[in-house]
Amino acid sequence: MKKIFTAITAMVFVLSLTACSAPSSESNTTSADDPCSAFTENSSEEAESTFTSEPASESENEDNKESDKLKITVGNTVFTATLEDNSSAAALKELLSDSPLTIDMHDYGNFEKVGSIGTSLPRNDEQITTTAGDIILYQGNSIVIYYDTNSWNFTKIGHIDNITQDKLKETLGDGDITVTFSVD
Repeated sequence: MKKIFTAITAMVFVLSLTACSAPSSESNTTSADDPCSAFTENSSEEAESTFTSEPASESENEDNKESDKLKITVGNTVFTATLEDNSSAAALKELLSDSPLTIDMHDYGNFEKVGSIGTSLPRNDEQITTTAGDIILYQGNSIVIYYDTNSWNFTKIGHIDNITQDKLKETLGDGDITVTFSVD
């Protein structure tokens, strides 16, 4: 008796699995009398609407690239920097969306200019070796522009585009400077 009950239960289970399967490619019609037709039709439509996505247009991609830019003004020189894709860069961009940020920056170690942001941003520290033009968040509350190399746990915010080490050193000069960071 137990074997018969187990066999019947298994058969009912198998039939229930196949009862509402999608129609085969040979028979793409559904009947109003078919209790599964509403399920298969709706699930196909839902699947199409759920997974359909249009690729971004070229102008949208250009807008996204432009929004990842930072403007850095040192005296009469304006640099453009490309922001990193991290929460620190996003927070800086948000901070600058209200107004530009002007920072007094001091030379440190003959390889960087550093200045306080006046607030804290999220950190994404990792061991890196900087290169000339790197823009770094230091301890969450200072911005550093590197004109030479250094290795430490930092959060990279961005990098100044198309700049040589010599041109950067010349622009940043010796001693203290005032730098304005902004986004368009």
